[in-house]
Amino acid sequence: MLDVQKATGAPPVIRREDYRPPDWLVPDIHLDFQLGAERTVVRATMRVRRNGDHRRPLILNSDVEAIGRVTLDGAPVNYWYEDNVLRVPIEAESATVETEVVIGPRANTQLMGLYRTNGIYCTQCEAEGFRRITYFPDRPDVLAPYTITIIGDKAANPLMLSNGNFLGGAGYDEGRAFAAWFDPHPKPSYLFALVAGDLGVVEDTFTTMSGREVALKIYVEHGKEPRAAY
Repeated sequence: MLDVQKATGAPPVIRREDYRPPDWLVPDIHLDFQLGAERTVVRATMRVRRNGDHRRPLILNSDVEAIGRVTLDGAPVNYWYEDNVLRVPIEAESATVETEVVIGPRANTQLMGLYRTNGIYCTQCEAEGFRRITYFPDRPDVLAPYTITIIGDKAANPLMLSNGNFLGGAGYDEGRAFAAWFDPHPKPSYLFALVAGDLGVVEDTFTTMSGREVALKIYVEHGKEPRAAY
């Protein structure tokens, strides 16, 4: 209920005339998810690059319950956190920032970020839900290609999906499996998506003008496959 009450507050006013290009860009990001209904560990590894001539810190938006591990080029870093903003001072023109947080999908009653409903992990990141998953410059003009690794209970999550191209999957350890995805097209964080669980599938194929056959799959709750036939 606390999340629901928080969601009903007036949103902040964002004015177009106050726009300023991002101080830091993210050429790529790797996300590792270790799924658990009560406890999901999210590790983010970002390569960041200074955008312009300035000495301002890297600003990462956050709406997670606690600050986890933060490193800069593999070493601990002094940062400061205030009003859901994590500021990381960086002297170099580019660096690698790694963070690790723990979130609770089942307890996420706001249904923004990563949540679990009817046994399925889902994400809703538009417009600013991604900051409930991990620290990130969560604004629509910061575009990055995403590499995703999802680790979860293989019995409860025979299907683990994310954006882009499927790189492969296999057993991970006792009772768990992993699936890896790569989206080469830079996109804003609000387009990030992850779905994991036991779902039915409607399958077909499509042949492109060049003669390439493309697999089509629509995943739905079991028993609802006929509704996706069209």
